[in-house]
Amino acid sequence: MAGFERAWAAASKPRNGEAVSPELKPLLEQVYVEFQSAQVNLLSLIENLSALLEYLSGAGRTNANCWAVDLFFCLDDIGWERDWTDHELPDDVHDALAKMGEALHDTVSSPEIARDFDCLPEQLLDRIRQLKAPKRDQ
Repeated sequence: MAGFERAWAAASKPRNGEAVSPELKPLLEQVYVEFQSAQVNLLSLIENLSALLEYLSGAGRTNANCWAVDLFFCLDDIGWERDWTDHELPDDVHDALAKMGEALHDTVSSPEIARDFDCLPEQLLDRIRQLKAPKRDQ
Protein backbone atom coordinates (compact mmCIF):
# COMPACT_ATOMS: atom_id res chain seq x y z
CA MET A 1 0.00 0.00 0.00
CA ALA A 2 1.91 2.98 -1.33
CA GLY A 3 -0.05 5.55 0.69
CA PHE A 4 0.49 3.78 3.98
CA GLU A 5 4.18 3.19 3.29
CA ARG A 6 4.64 6.88 2.51
CA ALA A 7 2.75 7.89 5.67
CA TRP A 8 4.70 5.37 7.75
CA ALA A 9 8.03 6.64 6.39
CA ALA A 10 7.10 10.24 7.25
CA ALA A 11 5.97 9.44 10.80
CA SER A 12 8.38 6.71 11.86
CA LYS A 13 11.65 8.61 12.02
CA PRO A 14 13.90 7.91 15.03
CA ARG A 15 13.72 10.31 17.98
CA ASN A 16 16.88 11.16 19.89
CA GLY A 17 18.57 8.06 18.52
CA GLU A 18 15.65 5.77 19.45
CA ALA A 19 14.06 3.78 16.63
CA VAL A 20 10.34 3.22 16.26
CA SER A 21 9.40 -0.34 17.22
CA PRO A 22 8.56 -2.62 14.28
CA GLU A 23 5.50 -3.86 16.23
CA LEU A 24 3.92 -0.42 15.83
CA LYS A 25 3.70 -0.58 12.05
CA PRO A 26 0.94 -3.22 11.71
CA LEU A 27 -1.09 -1.54 14.46
CA LEU A 28 -1.04 1.79 12.62
CA GLU A 29 -1.64 0.08 9.30
CA GLN A 30 -4.86 -1.50 10.58
CA VAL A 31 -6.15 1.94 11.60
CA TYR A 32 -5.04 3.42 8.28
CA VAL A 33 -6.83 0.69 6.30
CA GLU A 34 -10.07 1.47 8.14
CA PHE A 35 -10.04 4.97 6.68
CA GLN A 36 -9.46 3.87 3.11
CA SER A 37 -12.96 2.46 2.69
CA ALA A 38 -15.87 4.66 1.70
CA GLN A 39 -17.69 3.72 4.92
CA VAL A 40 -15.71 3.22 8.13
CA ASN A 41 -16.67 0.21 10.23
CA LEU A 42 -16.89 2.02 13.57
CA LEU A 43 -16.65 -1.09 15.75
CA SER A 44 -13.58 -2.34 13.88
CA LEU A 45 -11.99 1.12 14.06
CA ILE A 46 -12.53 1.26 17.82
CA GLU A 47 -11.02 -2.21 18.25
CA ASN A 48 -7.96 -1.27 16.17
CA LEU A 49 -7.49 2.02 18.00
CA SER A 50 -7.78 0.16 21.31
CA ALA A 51 -5.07 -2.30 20.26
CA LEU A 52 -2.80 0.58 19.23
CA LEU A 53 -3.32 2.47 22.49
CA GLU A 54 -2.93 -0.68 24.60
CA TYR A 55 0.45 -1.17 22.97
CA LEU A 56 1.47 2.43 23.69
CA SER A 57 0.24 2.06 27.28
CA GLY A 58 2.46 -0.97 27.85
CA ALA A 59 5.39 -2.51 26.01
CA GLY A 60 5.35 0.07 23.22
CA ARG A 61 5.55 3.13 25.45
CA THR A 62 8.66 4.73 23.98
CA ASN A 63 9.41 8.27 22.95
CA ALA A 64 9.88 7.25 19.29
CA ASN A 65 6.61 5.28 19.18
CA CYS A 66 4.54 8.03 20.77
CA TRP A 67 6.02 10.60 18.40
CA ALA A 68 5.31 8.35 15.41
CA VAL A 69 1.64 7.92 16.32
CA ASP A 70 1.23 11.62 17.08
CA LEU A 71 2.73 12.57 13.70
CA PHE A 72 0.69 9.92 11.93
CA PHE A 73 -2.53 11.61 13.03
CA CYS A 74 -1.53 15.27 12.83
CA LEU A 75 0.50 15.80 9.65
CA ASP A 76 -1.58 17.03 6.72
CA ASP A 77 0.82 16.02 3.98
CA ILE A 78 1.85 12.67 5.40
CA GLY A 79 0.57 10.62 2.46
CA TRP A 80 -2.85 9.32 3.42
CA GLU A 81 -4.93 8.54 0.32
CA ARG A 82 -8.08 9.24 2.31
CA ASP A 83 -7.63 11.18 5.55
CA TRP A 84 -9.47 10.30 8.76
CA THR A 85 -10.97 13.80 8.73
CA ASP A 86 -12.70 12.97 5.41
CA HIS A 87 -15.17 10.67 7.16
CA GLU A 88 -18.34 11.61 8.93
CA LEU A 89 -17.70 9.97 12.26
CA PRO A 90 -19.33 10.68 15.60
CA ASP A 91 -17.86 13.78 17.27
CA ASP A 92 -16.45 11.65 20.10
CA VAL A 93 -14.42 9.61 17.60
CA HIS A 94 -13.13 12.71 15.82
CA ASP A 95 -12.18 14.21 19.18
CA ALA A 96 -10.24 11.08 20.22
CA LEU A 97 -8.37 10.96 16.90
CA ALA A 98 -7.53 14.66 17.14
CA LYS A 99 -6.15 14.10 20.66
CA MET A 100 -3.84 11.42 19.24
CA GLY A 101 -2.23 14.12 17.12
CA GLU A 102 -2.04 16.73 19.86
CA ALA A 103 0.27 15.99 22.81
CA LEU A 104 0.76 12.23 22.66
CA HIS A 105 4.38 12.94 21.68
CA ASP A 106 4.96 14.29 25.23
CA THR A 107 4.07 10.96 26.88
CA VAL A 108 7.64 9.88 27.67
CA SER A 109 9.61 13.13 27.74
CA SER A 110 7.01 15.35 29.46
CA PRO A 111 4.22 13.13 30.80
CA GLU A 112 2.70 15.93 32.87
CA ILE A 113 2.03 17.90 29.67
CA ALA A 114 0.46 14.89 27.95
CA ARG A 115 -1.63 14.24 31.08
CA ASP A 116 -2.82 17.85 31.25
CA PHE A 117 -4.01 17.62 27.64
CA ASP A 118 -5.62 14.17 28.24
CA CYS A 119 -3.21 12.70 25.70
CA LEU A 120 -1.48 9.92 27.64
CA PRO A 121 -2.07 6.57 25.92
CA GLU A 122 -4.11 5.26 28.86
CA GLN A 123 -6.27 8.41 28.88
CA LEU A 124 -6.89 8.04 25.15
CA LEU A 125 -7.58 4.32 25.60
CA ASP A 126 -10.20 5.10 28.26
CA ARG A 127 -11.79 7.57 25.88
CA ILE A 128 -11.87 5.00 23.05
CA ARG A 129 -13.29 2.31 25.33
CA GLN A 130 -16.09 4.66 26.35
CA LEU A 131 -17.08 4.88 22.70
CA LYS A 132 -17.78 1.14 22.80
CA ALA A 133 -19.91 1.33 25.92
CA PRO A 134 -23.61 1.84 25.34
CA LYS A 135 -24.83 5.31 26.20
CA ARG A 136 -27.41 5.47 28.96
CA ASP A 137 -30.32 7.89 28.99
CA GLN A 138 -29.77 10.55 31.59
